[in-house]
Amino acid sequence: MGGGRGLTATLRAARRYAAHTTAIVATADDSGSTGRLRSALRIPAPGDLRRCLAALAGAEEEPLGQAMEYRFGGTDVEGHALGNLLLAGLTAVTGDFLTATDSTAALLGLDPERGRVVPATVEPVDLSAVTSDGTRVSGQYAISKTAGILRVALDPPGVKPPDGLARAIHAADQVVLGPGSVYTSILAAALVDDLHTALASTRAQRVYVCNLEPEVAETQGYDVAAHVDALRAHGVEPDLVLVHDGGPLPTGYVGVPVVRADLARSDPPHGTAHDSGKLAAALAAVLA
Repeated sequence: MGGGRGLTATLRAARRYAAHTTAIVATADDSGSTGRLRSALRIPAPGDLRRCLAALAGAEEEPLGQAMEYRFGGTDVEGHALGNLLLAGLTAVTGDFLTATDSTAALLGLDPERGRVVPATVEPVDLSAVTSDGTRVSGQYAISKTAGILRVALDPPGVKPPDGLARAIHAADQVVLGPGSVYTSILAAALVDDLHTALASTRAQRVYVCNLEPEVAETQGYDVAAHVDALRAHGVEPDLVLVHDGGPLPTGYVGVPVVRADLARSDPPHGTAHDSGKLAAALAAVLA
């Protein structure tokens, strides 16, 4: 559960050890190609879904998976990713964003017996925030550039997830939150009402994968405990926290078990990215 590039790392990991994976993807992004399509067509954000579909299908290195990330230049669709346009076009043709997502999954060769990528809600939704000094901020991109966030909420409130998604949380053995932006990715998905309730009541093991380092503005200065406290302040309580061993984050008092493991990629260009193989081993180990 989450969004952004962090969730794709988890999905690559899940493919290595899980019999079936349901990816619950936030759809409140309002930036870039995604934001333009949302504004023009009044659809949920397609960008994170596009990445997650290719990641769970194992198609990121395939021609079609690479084409999904292709961004046009010098044309009327300049800046748009092909995958975003595909999801928008399929939504227009089918009249249903969830059907468009499932159709794209089939196109990428994602076996429905192994996994499914599902938007947290198919209703257009935005994110709002209140900071510690009472400032109100609207829009996911603006919130990601804001320090001192106290609370976030979905706008409008009361949006619903697709049918069956809350049941998937109850049926799971493990629910993985993140890695990714706490406020603008994880909570943007977890605050959908029925999913929030299911997270609180599921018997599944709830694992929060902490970011490798704080994010500029959004979680600047946070230790591991502050990341968990941000979730807890919104009624999301992990059972344990997975943290990169040797990373820059101090722990603080977390209040639930913290498991440290080597989780980061070792190649310098990706020094702040999770390694999916290492993450798979760690998630499988805590589940066992």
